[in-house]
Amino acid sequence: MRHQYELSQLVQSYGGKEVLHIDHLVLERGRIYGLFGPNGAGKTTLFNLLAFLETPSSGSIIFDGCTVPRSKPGLRLEKFRRQVVMVDQHPIMFSTSVFKNIEFGLKIRGVGRPGRTEIIRRVLELVDLSSYASARADQLSGGETQRLALARALALSPRVLLCDEPTANVDVENQAVIRGLLSRINRDQGCTILFTSHDRLQAAGLADETFVLEKGRLVSTSHENIFSCSAAPEQGVCLLQEKTRFFLPRGCLQPLGRSRIHLNPEKYTLERGPEPTPAPGVLHGRISLLLEEGERIRVAVNTGTMVTVFLSREEYQRHRLLIGDPVTLRFGGDGVEWL
Repeated sequence: MRHQYELSQLVQSYGGKEVLHIDHLVLERGRIYGLFGPNGAGKTTLFNLLAFLETPSSGSIIFDGCTVPRSKPGLRLEKFRRQVVMVDQHPIMFSTSVFKNIEFGLKIRGVGRPGRTEIIRRVLELVDLSSYASARADQLSGGETQRLALARALALSPRVLLCDEPTANVDVENQAVIRGLLSRINRDQGCTILFTSHDRLQAAGLADETFVLEKGRLVSTSHENIFSCSAAPEQGVCLLQEKTRFFLPRGCLQPLGRSRIHLNPEKYTLERGPEPTPAPGVLHGRISLLLEEGERIRVAVNTGTMVTVFLSREEYQRHRLLIGDPVTLRFGGDGVEWL
C-alpha cells in the first residue's frame, strides 16, 4: 500500500518555541486515522501542515510519493493543496443557499456550470440534504451544517479529508449519520481520512488506527484512560474536574501537583462487587457499557470518571457481567504512566 504521507523529523516552532516535533509518521492511503491529545498538544498545527497551509520549521513531508517543497510558492502547487480539504469543527457558511455554498469552491476551481450542477446534486444526495438545496446555509441546525461542510469538501474530490472534531457539536442522531458518512466516503471513494476527537468510543468504531499527541510529540500510550490530574501524598490522585480519587500502588512514583496520567486498560484485573474500604491500586465503580471489539470486550466503568478496561472473551464470560454491576478494578505500578 502506497504511503499518503510520510513525515520525517518534522518540527514546527513559533517565536522560537517548539510546538510540534514528529520524528517519523506514516499514514497509508485509503485508511481512517483518529488523532487524540489535550488542547495545546499540537493537533491543529499538525492539521495545518498536512493541509499545506503552513510550512514546517524543519523536516520533510512526502505526499503521495512526492517531496513537498518548504518554500511558500511551492505550497501553492495544485498537486498538493488541492488534494487535501479540511473541515473545521465550527464550519463557516455563507449567508446564501446550500447550493451556492457548495458551488463557490467549484467556481474557484474553474468547473463549468453543467459539471457544477451534477457534482452538487451528487454530494447533496450523499449527505441526505437534497431537499435543502435552496435553503439558507447559515440557518441550518448543527448536524445539518456539519453534513453540508462534508458535502462542500467532497465536491472538490479530495484525496485526503481532515476533520476537526466532526461530531462534537451535533446531536446523537447526527453523530451516527456523520460517522456513517465518513466510513462510506472512505470505503466508496478511497479517501484517506484523519479526524480529531475526544470521544474514545467513536474512534474505536471508526478509525483503522489511532495515535496520540502529548506536548507536540507522538506518544506510545494508548489513547484510552489519559486524564489530567492533581496529586498529593495525603490525598492521593484526583482526576481533575471529575469525582474520582484513588491511591497509587505502594512503591509507585507519584509527582506532586498537576500532571497527566495514563491508566493502562490492559493492566487491570476486574472483580465483581466493591471493597468496603479504599485501598492502594484500587478503583470502584459500576459498569456503564459493554462493547464487543474483535476478540476482546471493552468495559466502561463509571468510577466518577469513565474508565475503560479490556477483557478477553473468557474473562468476560467468567465474570458474567451486566450493565450496572458494581466492580472493583485493581492495578499495579506497571499500569500507571505519567505523561
